[in-house]
Amino acid sequence: MSDQIQSLEELGAAVGAEESAPVHVQKLDQYGRAYATGKRKDAVARVWVKPGTGKIIVNTKEYTEYFGRPVLQMVLKQPIVAADRDGQFDIIATVAGGGLSGQAGAIRHGISKALTYYEPELRAVLKKGGFLTRDSRVVERKKYGRAKARRSFQFSKR
Repeated sequence: MSDQIQSLEELGAAVGAEESAPVHVQKLDQYGRAYATGKRKDAVARVWVKPGTGKIIVNTKEYTEYFGRPVLQMVLKQPIVAADRDGQFDIIATVAGGGLSGQAGAIRHGISKALTYYEPELRAVLKKGGFLTRDSRVVERKKYGRAKARRSFQFSKR
């Protein structure tokens, strides 16, 4: 019975003590690019980030041409501006599924993840801004006996 642990200090010494925080390392492919997948609603974006002049290409088009609405262009650039890396990276994205709003959100999520893979020290800034969290809200399915997911058919007394 002399092997019993009597205090927290002894427990720490027995377990191997201090568990350190996870260390995030740079993840690059053979071409020096960071790759990440971003998702939002039904849209899935594949994003590559590499050092460059700030060009953003979405499905072989300039992002201002692909996303005509300024709000979607702003959504796309949010993680780059938050990380203070505007004009330092070239971004190439392919996106499929969903509508334009979901696609912009998916690319934003992918850019944020790819930036953390390229520069792990940016993780704290992007996480605080909420850019690394996948927005899991999706459209609710239609139920039988209903006009839509929740809306009932119009009631008629006769």
